[in-house]
Amino acid sequence: MKFALLLAAILPPIPLLAADHINDEISRLSKISDGVVGISAVHIESNRRVSLHGTDRFPMASSFKVPIAVQLLSRVDKGEVRLDQMVAVEPHDLHPGSGTLTGLFNKPGVALSVRNLMELMLLISDNSATDIILRLAGGPEAVTAKMRSLGIAGISVNRPTVALISDWAGARLPPEREWTPDLWPKLYAAVPDDEKKAAADRFNQDERDTAQPDAMAALLEKICERKLHKPETADLLLDIMRRCQTGDARIKGMLPPGTVVEHKTGSIGGTVNDVGIVTLPGNAGHVVLAAFIKQGSKPELSERTIAQIARAVYDFFLFTSVN
Repeated sequence: MKFALLLAAILPPIPLLAADHINDEISRLSKISDGVVGISAVHIESNRRVSLHGTDRFPMASSFKVPIAVQLLSRVDKGEVRLDQMVAVEPHDLHPGSGTLTGLFNKPGVALSVRNLMELMLLISDNSATDIILRLAGGPEAVTAKMRSLGIAGISVNRPTVALISDWAGARLPPEREWTPDLWPKLYAAVPDDEKKAAADRFNQDERDTAQPDAMAALLEKICERKLHKPETADLLLDIMRRCQTGDARIKGMLPPGTVVEHKTGSIGGTVNDVGIVTLPGNAGHVVLAAFIKQGSKPELSERTIAQIARAVYDFFLFTSVN
């Protein structure tokens, strides 16, 4: 990370690009990855937009935690859920994937507030916290319905993370109440390699828990403009996303040191994503960027692709004036 920031500081910005050339530049940079790249970027203040495969579907992976948070906080604003509400974390709530709860708190007797669970979900992408928050948000159907109510048809949330990960791996889940924290390694190991590959291929074609880059950018626009929640709730969401601890080599990877980025990453198999809001210096405004890559074989190349495209978008909107 330090090397990436130093590199960004000493490298000159890319040559200024005319509006009709920025998409060509994004297309060129997308070839750094061997995966399928989808990008949508919007300059909030001028409404200028750039896009590559913006209406194609991409697995959201953990970036689906942004629409989950939007729905949960909508319930908070309505008084249906309280941020200081304590939630017991049961053994069957401890699910595989990134995070802290499963590794550190795998015995009965743990309770966390809704706010703490939401912070774990967005800051370190804790999957156990996510599935509890999803339940409190009303479930996948409520999240997708919220997106539709906002006029965003290109985002679908359909499964908790435990089901999403299991489908990707080709593993069969037991009934919820029979789940234990140590069960996942056994389930994963029991799936033959050829079945894992077939499951991953099916996952890449599945439209469940996917987003169009343009649709995710539309949601980020509303978050940036604080149009979705009460002022204090909107500020809370942006504050947590600003402190996200994952994906420093993605959107933030080649931006100048100190650039404010409110974002959320996602990764599973060949999928590498980062979606967020970049604050440009001075009075240059804000850029929302939804970057998705699927079916890549080298995560480091996908991260580099996102970083390079983020820098190109940053320089374009910073240095190219409105016509």
